[in-house]
Amino acid sequence: MTRSCKRPIHAVSGVIDIPLELRYTDRPMLANLTRKTAALAAIVMFYALPATAAEPAQALLNDLIRPNAPQLSATDEQQLALNEDLPEEDAPATVTDLFTLEELKSRSGGSTELVLPDEDLPIADIPLTLNSKVEFFLFYFQTKGKPSFSSWLSRSSRYIPMMKEILKRQGMPEDLVYVAMIESGFHMQARSWASAVGPWQFMSETGRRYSLRIDQWVDERKDPVKATTAAALYLKELYGMFNGDWYLAAAGYNAGENKILRAINMYNTSDFWEISRGSYLKRETKEYVPKLLAAAIIAKEPARYGFTDIAYLPPIEFDTVSIPSRTDLELVARLTGTTYETIRELNPDLRHWCTPPNYPDYELKLPKGSKQQFVTALAKIPADQRFTEKVLYTRYHARKKDSVASLAGRFGLSPDALCELNGITKKSRIAGKTLVVPVKQTVDFNHEGRTAARSAGKGDFAKYYTVKKGDTLASLSRQFNVSTKLLSAWNNLKNRIALKPGRRIIVARFIEKNGEMVPAGGKG
Repeated sequence: MTRSCKRPIHAVSGVIDIPLELRYTDRPMLANLTRKTAALAAIVMFYALPATAAEPAQALLNDLIRPNAPQLSATDEQQLALNEDLPEEDAPATVTDLFTLEELKSRSGGSTELVLPDEDLPIADIPLTLNSKVEFFLFYFQTKGKPSFSSWLSRSSRYIPMMKEILKRQGMPEDLVYVAMIESGFHMQARSWASAVGPWQFMSETGRRYSLRIDQWVDERKDPVKATTAAALYLKELYGMFNGDWYLAAAGYNAGENKILRAINMYNTSDFWEISRGSYLKRETKEYVPKLLAAAIIAKEPARYGFTDIAYLPPIEFDTVSIPSRTDLELVARLTGTTYETIRELNPDLRHWCTPPNYPDYELKLPKGSKQQFVTALAKIPADQRFTEKVLYTRYHARKKDSVASLAGRFGLSPDALCELNGITKKSRIAGKTLVVPVKQTVDFNHEGRTAARSAGKGDFAKYYTVKKGDTLASLSRQFNVSTKLLSAWNNLKNRIALKPGRRIIVARFIEKNGEMVPAGGKG
């Protein structure tokens, strides 16, 4: 039997008029009530209504202990996944199952003392709130998610001071550092299933929009300084776009601003909690804001929530020095008296064993206090002795007509070397197999450009140029001997704004023919 009633509930704060639908599956209407008010509603249902209401009322009371969080689909779990390179216990929270409070305690040995603040929230420069969704992640981070959150806290002390300083310099709330916490757990090498990269999980398109360089030599989405600056600029833009609402700005950071703008128009409200009750936003986005709030609440007072034995890492400190030409990181390590691994850790944006070949003002990070020693020692080494060419490798999917001999010739190897590299023999049938092959590289230092080398098997090479003030399509066409039509097509240049100074555009394309690189397009 299903029936509805509408009765006033007399609470301490006054009379609350709440419609009570006595069906187990239709209780989301109470989701945004405070725990105390919802509890009163459930008590009325349990004691004041007929016996037929007892079971759904009991279920509602159970939900007050275990905030409503339906099972995730496989797709939702993928959307919440962080990084293929991280161990599962170190990834950001992914809610894949449901727990009652008793189940949470039993999974942690029955001794965990869960803490749920009431009105006593920590002081913050972004608005903190508490509801059932936030409480769910407070439960989660104190129980099943505690190993992951402990790792985040451990790394947080290494990057938070520097990130807060950058946010402050950009005029942004310092507590936005917790966006990086739930995005990556402060892991510089984090990569999501959707190829979002770095501590702030930028997609390549968004990263380039905020001047982050991404190419075969460097990925500045992994640079904690440059990526934090870019994130501050993006969040500032989102904050203005959503009229000073940090919840909508955070949701826009996760889902994209257009998705949130459409949700606002669809539901005719700018209240994030109201919007998240609908079905338009993905579960990942609906959980993003409560996860952020729960992380901030705990991270500001970790001991209060049971995080008392965290091995905090020391804050990252470094000097920077401009590197004029390609330089081996092993040489840098030797001249600064440290290890190659230390230099790589300080410069997570570098993708290979050296500084970029076409980035004359690249700022390399060195251990604190070692700059003068390095500069003095480097000056004594000729520029042509600072770098040793090394072979890069990639994977090549052999085609039907490929043979060991033909591939060896194509990639500049002897058949014996190709066989040794892949554990095969000269007579092996390789069609359909994936082989490891060297990458042919061509580096062009002219016009601040570079040739981005890819697998010669794919035959796709491009030369880039950084647009300067005064450059036009016509002048670049003359300079690089390529038609304006090709320049526009290669770079999707549909208007003058697209050719703004600082943008890196393709000015030449090459294809491989018989082992030689030839232009893919010409003046015509």
